[in-house]
Amino acid sequence: MKKWAITLGALWICLTGNLLWAQDKFPSRPVTLVVPQVAGGANDAIARVLAQKLTEQTGQPFVVENRPGAGGNVGTAFTAKAKPDGYTLLATADSVQVINPALYAKTGFDPVKDFEPVAPLAKAGYVLVANPTFAANTVAEFISLAKMQPGKYAIASAGNGTLNHLIGEMLQKAADIKLQHIPYKGAAAAATDVVSGQVPLSVQSMPSSIAFIKAGKLKVLGVVNEKRVPALPDAPTIGETLKGFGATPWYGLFAPAGTPKALTSYLQIELSKALDDAEVRAKLANLGCEPFKGTSEQLAQIVKDDLGRWAKIVKESGAVVD
Repeated sequence: MKKWAITLGALWICLTGNLLWAQDKFPSRPVTLVVPQVAGGANDAIARVLAQKLTEQTGQPFVVENRPGAGGNVGTAFTAKAKPDGYTLLATADSVQVINPALYAKTGFDPVKDFEPVAPLAKAGYVLVANPTFAANTVAEFISLAKMQPGKYAIASAGNGTLNHLIGEMLQKAADIKLQHIPYKGAAAAATDVVSGQVPLSVQSMPSSIAFIKAGKLKVLGVVNEKRVPALPDAPTIGETLKGFGATPWYGLFAPAGTPKALTSYLQIELSKALDDAEVRAKLANLGCEPFKGTSEQLAQIVKDDLGRWAKIVKESGAVVD
């Protein structure tokens, strides 16, 4: 009899809990999208485009909150510790989630155990750009110059341990050249100094640089991605000169571990709708990005695969956070 009472009691808790869940419509208040980089970079731009559309679709504000620091570790660790109720989410770049664990002794978070994958967001083009007065116009010419004068040329990044930094390190390793690394506090600041001529070179995301490229204030030496990007169809990839070189950065949405599956599934559906929207797709294209639709399970597999792949790349490149 006691056993039946316990069973019925447990069933009642489940039923009432489900009724309470159904009554508490999500979202019923603003949702924060934590971007672990400064404003003006690729991740920030993508998050803002999608936040606007999610606000329209759900009737509740989706607000971007920038929490930069330590190559993205600060904002990511903050989100990992947030309440798992769906109201604090992480809009992040692959560099933080799958590369930082190989670069930093301590990141402050576990990329797998501390998060529930929601869905991929977008893929972005990355480019090696130079001030228009720079002597080289192609990757081959740039490598030739750098080989003649090792250490002479400086390359700006969005900060120590960022994807811009790591790609620069990979490029030096692949081309057997030596550059001066100049870390900035964000991609926008780095791009601005290349435009002004303070630094000759930088690896930049398309969202951070496409306006300057179109205005003729930056010139593209090569595309980082494995394939040419739609926004710059005539720009060759670096891999066309350095065989085997290339990376296609992705961006994704994550929730703190323990967030109910019902919430992550809801968010995944809303994101899929947003990425199908013609206006959203046009805005992403203008940023040099492509929609990257997928499920939470697919994103989880991507993280798992890329953690191993980038750990090997980081080790082989010799890249470190200086």
